[in-house]
Amino acid sequence: MTVEVTTKPRTLESYLGGQWVKGQGKGQTLLDASTGAPVARIDSTGADFAGALDHGREVGRKLRKLSFHERALMLKALGQFLMANKEEFYAESFATGATRADSWIDIEGGAGTLLSYASKARRELPNTRVLIDGDVEVLSRDSTFSAQHILTPLEGVAIHINAFNFPVWGMLEKVAPTFIAGMPSIVKPASQTAYLTELVVRRIVESGILPEGAIQLIAGSTGDLLDHVTGQDVVTFTGSAWTGRKLRSGAAIVENSTRFTMEADSLNAAILGPDAAPGTPEFDLFVKEVAREMTVKAGQKCTAIRRVMAPRAFTDALVAALGDRLAKTPLGDPSNEATRMGALASLDQRREVRERIRELQTEAEIVAGNPDEVRVASGDAEKGAFLNPVVLYADAPLTKNAIHDVEAFGPVSTVMPYDDLDEAVALAKRGKGSLVASVFTDDKAVAEEVVLGLAPFHGRVLIGNRLSAKSSTGHGSPLPVLVHGGPGRAGGGEEMGGVRGVKHYMQRTAVQGAPRLLSAVTGRWIEGADSSSDGIHPFRKSLAELKIGDQLVTATRQVTLEDIEHFANFTGDTFYAHMDEAAAKANPFFDGRVAHGYLIVSFAAGLFVDPAPGPVLANYGVDSLRFLTPVYPGDTLGVRLTAKEINPRSGAEHGEVRWDCQVTKQDGALVAQYDVLTMVAKTWPPAA
Repeated sequence: MTVEVTTKPRTLESYLGGQWVKGQGKGQTLLDASTGAPVARIDSTGADFAGALDHGREVGRKLRKLSFHERALMLKALGQFLMANKEEFYAESFATGATRADSWIDIEGGAGTLLSYASKARRELPNTRVLIDGDVEVLSRDSTFSAQHILTPLEGVAIHINAFNFPVWGMLEKVAPTFIAGMPSIVKPASQTAYLTELVVRRIVESGILPEGAIQLIAGSTGDLLDHVTGQDVVTFTGSAWTGRKLRSGAAIVENSTRFTMEADSLNAAILGPDAAPGTPEFDLFVKEVAREMTVKAGQKCTAIRRVMAPRAFTDALVAALGDRLAKTPLGDPSNEATRMGALASLDQRREVRERIRELQTEAEIVAGNPDEVRVASGDAEKGAFLNPVVLYADAPLTKNAIHDVEAFGPVSTVMPYDDLDEAVALAKRGKGSLVASVFTDDKAVAEEVVLGLAPFHGRVLIGNRLSAKSSTGHGSPLPVLVHGGPGRAGGGEEMGGVRGVKHYMQRTAVQGAPRLLSAVTGRWIEGADSSSDGIHPFRKSLAELKIGDQLVTATRQVTLEDIEHFANFTGDTFYAHMDEAAAKANPFFDGRVAHGYLIVSFAAGLFVDPAPGPVLANYGVDSLRFLTPVYPGDTLGVRLTAKEINPRSGAEHGEVRWDCQVTKQDGALVAQYDVLTMVAKTWPPAA
């Protein structure tokens, strides 16, 4: 006798106001995408959403007191923690219909995004709570009135409403820049795969790495949550354009001008270049990429290729190659190692994709696959939400509408012929704005024409060719350092993009005032602010002793003709302006032979450097170097060096100091201006 073992679906809980809470209603039962077995029950009825927002805003005070680097270190620790616990998440992810390879993008891609943001924040942002945006604007001739743009964290909560296809990455790619900016998050995953999101959030909370309230979770409907938003909150949405427009038009969002970022429908295009004929590496790469984008996550990616453009003469070969490759892709149980494509997220999702295919069939014919016949290598074709890949062909695509308007969110693409590059670009534009497009070509002229034509309609454009084939991340991979989002139909939003994504959760403010007061606000010395020369060389001071505005005015040094000739012969820089009096005088910028710019910088270093061992550990760069006035033989140079910005490194025994360096000559004219970057010990002498 066979005993059937059944597992009772677990009840998902929301994490709100510092505690896990169960819904008070009947809720919805969530099914395994591959087997149809119950996985979980989800419900958020009775949750105090207004209280959750208040809780987040209160917690936000604590987050804003931390520096960018302190928040980055927490994010790094969290990314490492999630990586260490990834196997538990992989096991849960099979129920979503995703294979292990699919889940790698979601789980390790999500944790990797945290690590990427942690790294970029420590490299590119100061160890402060205020971010300076741009240069100082001098508003008076006597430098008594200036302005500086700054960015500070909004004092609300970021509400992230996510789609079902990436229950981990979709959450973490939004949480990462939000947390670095100093805002707490409320995450609302799509119900169908919320059990995986809930598991990850549960482990995040248990880890204790993030401050309490930095992340909250809604398992179920958002209820009246959006009725309580203010102008200090942010709402991000990933999903259908219809739902996004409905949410964006909510009364509280409109009345309070609440920031709303949307990532919606996207009929992404891939273009095969006219040089990429069958038999070329680019043709083979194109076939591989289209097939991969159709089958990874069963085509349930907002960046998947929906429309395939190729030269008319190549379409027969392309359709044949695609059909052959897709037919060899094993479909089935995602936990089976032999499976290369898993199930759609639900049976409802499969029904919807089939309906969209029927709409596409009004303008295109199916040339590969059968949406009504499921062939699996493993698993149950009826209980599981399986669907074999489908390729359609539309012979006169410029005269059609549905193929440019209808998105079948599954393993479905439509091949469209074009007769010239203008037509290929025009076809891509018919998508009315997409997240990503790609062009596969080895021709520079083709790459230039297509990319410039696509750019206004796309958030990202990939150029694929034989050289980048092994290193390319591919058409459908959003990266933490690159912008993810697109104009028009794609929602008009923008996420990630490195530090750009952090700024979406901050307010840009122009601050005007006296330089010494502006300097106090920004933590950066500016011209006209207080300075101090106490007789101790600034290079003798550790970070514990150094203060913004500490200044050194050096002795002077005369530049001779012999100096110029020696530098030219020693370095090999014998440019005529330094060596030929007549030619230099003929130059409209000079009155005769001039000193090399780098000779001036070298002499300046010789004037301000303190040679003895001390807390200055290394010079690691020069920023914004400009040469402003020519230096002639007989001119005398002097330097003013001022501590401009101090950034202690968290978890290290040193920090970075930015020095304002001005080189002048005997008449007071500014010869050169630049920032010197040094690494300085926190204490000196170092502890034994």
